[in-house]
Amino acid sequence: MNIPLAERIRPQSLTDFIGQEHIVGKNGFLSAGITQGVIPSLIFWGPPGTGKTTLAQIIAQESKRPFFALSAINSGVKEVRDVIDLAKSQKGLFTTQNPILFIDEIHRFSKSQQDSLLGAVEKGWVTLIGATTENPSFEVIPALLSRCQVYVLNSFSKEDLETLLQSALKKDALLKGKKIKLKETDALLHLSGGDARKLLNIFELVVTTEQEPIVITNQMVLDKVQSNLARYDKTGEQHYDIISAFIKSMRGSDPNAAVYWLARMLTGGEDVKFIARRMVILAAEDIGNANPNALILAQATFDAVSSIGYPESRIILSQCAVYLATSPKSNASYMAIEDAMALVQKTGDLPVPLHLRNAPTKLMKELNYGKNYQYAHHFDGNFIDQEFLPDEIKGTTLFQPGLNAKEKSLREFLGVRWKGKYGY
Repeated sequence: MNIPLAERIRPQSLTDFIGQEHIVGKNGFLSAGITQGVIPSLIFWGPPGTGKTTLAQIIAQESKRPFFALSAINSGVKEVRDVIDLAKSQKGLFTTQNPILFIDEIHRFSKSQQDSLLGAVEKGWVTLIGATTENPSFEVIPALLSRCQVYVLNSFSKEDLETLLQSALKKDALLKGKKIKLKETDALLHLSGGDARKLLNIFELVVTTEQEPIVITNQMVLDKVQSNLARYDKTGEQHYDIISAFIKSMRGSDPNAAVYWLARMLTGGEDVKFIARRMVILAAEDIGNANPNALILAQATFDAVSSIGYPESRIILSQCAVYLATSPKSNASYMAIEDAMALVQKTGDLPVPLHLRNAPTKLMKELNYGKNYQYAHHFDGNFIDQEFLPDEIKGTTLFQPGLNAKEKSLREFLGVRWKGKYGY
């Protein structure tokens, strides 16, 4: 059986691993622990093709621990318990260190399946390493999450991907025997989307369907990929491309495209909660106060599909997608928090003005905490003009209402209140 290029050149040690410097680089969070063999239970969270499985295998190899792997897609509670029993029997046979239990796509485990891991992790029978493309705060039960360190893996940079291509040409026995020239790489890097596995899959597709000598150009890569487009793959290939098209269709107020991309995901077996969660984000980011009901409906959709499941949930998702696509749009709240975060980064921890500080003790009151604060409900219209920002940035405008009907009324309301301050 042909072994894919990504598997043939999978790194076997940290020295061969490319990228994720913040985790396994010279000063990475995990580097010293791996070297010393002190590994906590942990969860790798990141997009497909960023090295989660590879890192788990390297950790086991370099710490000389038994390695057991399960995929959450085809494993149940019985399989988990069987592997834990086997891992327990291995401890002390080859090493005094805990065996490593690697669970791929741990976000797909049910609560009962995750519960079955708790005892083994807590009692030290195994060191758990979970891999997930989904936010573990949503998908991993709190009891298990509290026993694990979470490390975020990033999509590979352009430099990392180029290094990976050069490494493949030098190290892979099959490629070394071919006459290959990398004249252009932009198309390869763009199509990969920062996914190392996808990059190597595309590269292998190109070089195995061309006659030597092979000169890699952007146009050649695009022609090859477009003629070999894969069906939607929820584990990688088009996962992020299609969810991106879905989100952009709703943002662009096109319900027809929105339901088309929704159908593509559903037909491909995408997790309905993943789709619904992205719609909750869009409702706040792209619709916001132009239609506050959008967020309510999106959250209700997430709750509904979580309890109903497929195939009936397709109807709920379609209703919500059409509603979001046909809603007025505003990113004013999104831009406000982005600008506010940037301001905090720029100005640092500015002191809270004295009149806004809490004063629960006599000493704090003597230090003028809370002095001169004006209680809005004591004034006409439940409003009094006072400053709520630190002196260094007073008068700064962060929220600018959009031009839709709802936010125009917000601007008028703020204009009456602040009488031109903040540009309202």
